[in-house]
Amino acid sequence: MERPYYPLSDFLKARFGCKVFKVSVDAGFTCPNRDGTRGYGGCVYCDPSTLAPQGFSAGMDVSAQLASGAEKVGKRHNAQKFIAYFQANTNTHAAVERLREIYSHVSRPEFVGIAVSTRPDCLGKDVLDLLCELKEQTHLWLELGLQTANDATLRRINRGHTALEFDDALGRAHERGIEVCAHVIIGLPGEGRDDVLNTIGFLASKKIWGVKFHQLQVIKGTALERMHRDGEVKVLGLEEYSGLVVECLEMLPRSTVIHRLCAETPGRFLVAPQWGANKFMVMDRITCLMAGRRTFQGALAGC
Repeated sequence: MERPYYPLSDFLKARFGCKVFKVSVDAGFTCPNRDGTRGYGGCVYCDPSTLAPQGFSAGMDVSAQLASGAEKVGKRHNAQKFIAYFQANTNTHAAVERLREIYSHVSRPEFVGIAVSTRPDCLGKDVLDLLCELKEQTHLWLELGLQTANDATLRRINRGHTALEFDDALGRAHERGIEVCAHVIIGLPGEGRDDVLNTIGFLASKKIWGVKFHQLQVIKGTALERMHRDGEVKVLGLEEYSGLVVECLEMLPRSTVIHRLCAETPGRFLVAPQWGANKFMVMDRITCLMAGRRTFQGALAGC
């Protein structure tokens, strides 16, 4: 059945003629918002250990992770083609020489592309030059964390950059012809419906290639866990979150690739909301809401 939004799986199947799955990689990067380059402590909601690839162990090099990940994902999904997803921490936060060496491990024939997750303050000219080189060799997209276009919220969550910095980084990537997927969090402290829709309107106006939605999740050991325990932060219920995602999808052009409708964190890390432990339930709820409202991605976008 055709879905009322444009999922990444459909984009990849159209691009490569078969199902393609991501294999997550932890290349040992840190974050400028943790190591003092930009700040300390990181974002209030973040614990990088929740992003460790399945079966990952400290010291496992990139090549070994790719081989192991392709074997596991291939067996699970009967897949033959993969995207190397550099996910954990900030994957352009290093000297270009080191980046070049790390990315060069993605030379296995079953890997048809690279996805690089990073921050807008870690996209200098030399990094973009390297990404352009990679783009000529394989399919590449950039995942760029925005979370919200509200600068007050960005300060509140200790994000360490502004919406203007995101806009600048996005513009420079677009000038190079690099496809960008923006990360957005719904339910951030102090934000309501208008803030969420303003963020989506901002991204839609920039003709963003892709969007990845996350619900605000309270992870054990983070600053957000203390805020939640002290009553400073409340998480959204499933119905409220799903309804907001539907409104966001209506605003995004039909050509915008939806990489994810919700976040999924292993239960051992998750404090709240518990409904976030089952992404398929959340996806089904969003799809059912759209069917019930007889709406679809782009319904309010005019394209």
